[in-house]
Amino acid sequence: MDQAKKNIIIIGPAHPLRGGLASYNERLAKAFQDQGHQVTIFSFSLQYPNFLFPGTTQFSSEPAPLNIKIKVVINSINPFNWWKVGRQIKNLHADLIIVRYWLPFMGPCLGSIIRIAKKNTHTKVVCIADNIIPHEKRIGDNLFTKYFVKPIDGFITMSEKVLSDLKIFNIHKPSKYVSHPLYDNFGEKIGKVSAREKLQINKDDSIVLFFGFIRKYKGLDLLFEAIKILKDKVTHNHIKYLIAGEFYEDRKPYDELIQKLGISSNLILKTDFIPDSEVKYFLCASDVVIQPYKNATQSGVTPLAYHFEKPMIVTNVGGLPALVPDYKVGLIAEPTALSIASKIEEYFSLGESYFTQNLIEEKKKYSWEEMTNEILKLVP
Repeated sequence: MDQAKKNIIIIGPAHPLRGGLASYNERLAKAFQDQGHQVTIFSFSLQYPNFLFPGTTQFSSEPAPLNIKIKVVINSINPFNWWKVGRQIKNLHADLIIVRYWLPFMGPCLGSIIRIAKKNTHTKVVCIADNIIPHEKRIGDNLFTKYFVKPIDGFITMSEKVLSDLKIFNIHKPSKYVSHPLYDNFGEKIGKVSAREKLQINKDDSIVLFFGFIRKYKGLDLLFEAIKILKDKVTHNHIKYLIAGEFYEDRKPYDELIQKLGISSNLILKTDFIPDSEVKYFLCASDVVIQPYKNATQSGVTPLAYHFEKPMIVTNVGGLPALVPDYKVGLIAEPTALSIASKIEEYFSLGESYFTQNLIEEKKKYSWEEMTNEILKLVP
């Protein structure tokens, strides 16, 4: 596909839905518009049935993004709706559809819409695949994913692991790994003292930030065990751990673990959903961002940390180490409590300034222009 101005449709979550996927799709739309393309996002009127959604609400309290056309029309569980939306998109004769795929549950809905839309014989479809193999497996995953991938013309992944996972489905279509661009739509960096004042955090503490939805694979239990290891070394009790994000599973086991380990005095729990307008305060208040994941593909937290120039401690799983060069922009631990504790200790012996210049240089690689250009080059 050449670089002439295109009529582009993005299919995936957007305002008034909340979360990282919605933020990403809106920022991607802006990037294409900045290059002169025409963009419409087709989002969900019903994304998940309530019994499948683990959080408190699926909707944002933030204002809609400016100058982005969003159609809130897709019902993920209504096949009659899929037919209607598919025909609507088909009749628009878009040059390109970009569809997000992050969960096999969405396979029947999105796969059906794409099949109908492509009957105009003009529109090409590129999938941005966040995951091909889900973190939490359910019956029907493979069947739903096979159905979804068949009509896709090309794939963009944001980790080498997802690119490799495509092979499981015998996909022989244009596919490319492109790094997750920076989340630069959450405001500019502010001073650490100001951010801590906003969050009412002691300006003299050392702050380790765990940010994002809390799910089993993200290893918060490993972090808690690491905190206990460091707590027993009295010299490390100045370190506080800011846990910022909503529980996407039962929080009771985490509360019980906190009590069992005796670490409540080391924690600052902010476990409500974090609105987009407040994200910058949490990143800028911290000394380091930690991702103690047990498994991973890529993470939206990494480009967020890059944007706010915060060093990271990540575990050696999935695509995380590729994005966090060891001893340049952060430290890489093994996914064990002992290794995580050791790297936290090492980080504070090195200090934040050890990483700052490398962060500033490394973040230049993660541009939205790179992502849009690679998408446009992917399919003829």
